[in-house]
Amino acid sequence: MTPAPTTATNPMAAHSAPHTAPVLQVQQVSKGYRLYAHPRQRLRALLTGAALHTSHWALRDVSFALRPGQCLGVVGNNGAGKSTLLKLLAGTLQPTQGTVQCQGRVTAILELGAGFHPDFSGRDNLRFAGSLMGLDAATIARLEASIIDFAELGHAIDRAVKTYSSGMVVRLAFALVTAVQPELLIVDEALAVGDQNFQKKCVERIEAFRRNGCTILFCSHSLYHVRQLCDVALWLDKGQVRSFGDTEKVLAAYEASLRQQDVASEQEAAPSQPLPVAPAAGGDTAHIVSVQVAHLDAASPPQLQSKDLAVTVRARSPESEPPSVGIMLEQAHGVGITSIASHVEQTWPRWNEAEQVWEITLTFPDLPLHTGEYVLSAYLFDHKGLVVCDEWKHCQNFLFVYPTQTPGLVRLPHVWS
Repeated sequence: MTPAPTTATNPMAAHSAPHTAPVLQVQQVSKGYRLYAHPRQRLRALLTGAALHTSHWALRDVSFALRPGQCLGVVGNNGAGKSTLLKLLAGTLQPTQGTVQCQGRVTAILELGAGFHPDFSGRDNLRFAGSLMGLDAATIARLEASIIDFAELGHAIDRAVKTYSSGMVVRLAFALVTAVQPELLIVDEALAVGDQNFQKKCVERIEAFRRNGCTILFCSHSLYHVRQLCDVALWLDKGQVRSFGDTEKVLAAYEASLRQQDVASEQEAAPSQPLPVAPAAGGDTAHIVSVQVAHLDAASPPQLQSKDLAVTVRARSPESEPPSVGIMLEQAHGVGITSIASHVEQTWPRWNEAEQVWEITLTFPDLPLHTGEYVLSAYLFDHKGLVVCDEWKHCQNFLFVYPTQTPGLVRLPHVWS
């Protein structure tokens, strides 16, 4: 098995000083497992030395380097080898081939809270786990109050961990492992912990580490957060490097592959059903209430009866600051066309006192599209755009008809001369 082609030059060089020593260097790393059809074959192989196994390579020939202050996003489908790579970097697994070299303190946020003893209090677990991280008693005592405050546990810190909810456990674990800034931070889906407010705190702490020169390796299915945090990206596919380089280029290729998989799945599935509209969430969490497109008729799919596309999003949020709203426009069963977020343009929803909702309308005047079927998705973020609070994917499809049948997707501004 040979690795997929990668870029010939190292794209990391564009994001860091060329003479800065790497914090992390991964060279031709592979991880293989021996698989036996039956336990008796394993015993026989040990006794006789016979090769009775088949080999499974979770990773094959992965190489890259990270320098101080860089943030690498790792993406790929389930089973691509992402978790195996993170465990190799954290030292909980050893590579079958190749080398991993880390400089300085390494903090890995993998299975948060997995090592806590359920019968010990949160405070006792904090002290014990801190000592396992290499923190001395004086350092733990100095950091203890700030860790408890960040985890928002209050008096519960002195209760047995077995009485904690799963969210409380991961909050304490995250607060502990990020109490001291490391040289290398390895993060695996840690932004999904706790409620929305705590997720925002997690993102803000990781961003603060990055600003202070911490090198970060971030693995997530949230491509939004990969774009927000990472300047380079690594796409793993079946244990091999599929693409490596600038974040936008790698994610564009990855998303195109996902769309191809979706199309293939739809072709194999039963006859398609109308696109569902996501139900509004309840409770105290920020959520989208409605997404409405003006000037649609009653056809199936509905046809836009105006040259302007106007999308109105209504949402509720427990926070005093207005949330941010994002809209994505895509070609149905095709490529993405554009995505716009209000916080990027410093525009905020207005408060609708009568309906007790935040409300904003995004209008594309004289919609520059050619005839085709299109689909909209809506996203709700916190005020700073750090956390995705709610998402209505493919919540509205529509047909747009342009009078002139011209090949292509969009009409770009142009001048003849």
